[in-house]
Amino acid sequence: MMMKEEEIKEHLMSASPEFRRLVEEHKLYEGQLHELNNRHHMTEQDHVEEIRLKKKKLQLKDQMNSMIQKFRSEPSHQHT
Repeated sequence: MMMKEEEIKEHLMSASPEFRRLVEEHKLYEGQLHELNNRHHMTEQDHVEEIRLKKKKLQLKDQMNSMIQKFRSEPSHQHT
């Protein structure tokens, strides 16, 4: 039986400092985006920052997903 994605994430959070760093950084950008979007008026600079933060979050998400896929593909983690 395959591990569920949440189980894999939990395992990587406890076993991989790199995965933990990616998750923390993703949360940081999420908070900055939330703060930015709660402003009553966004300047042009705010919009540029919003795009930058979204791109950074997406890059981090891609890296996390890549680590999850790598974990899944390792023979030692496949359950038959």
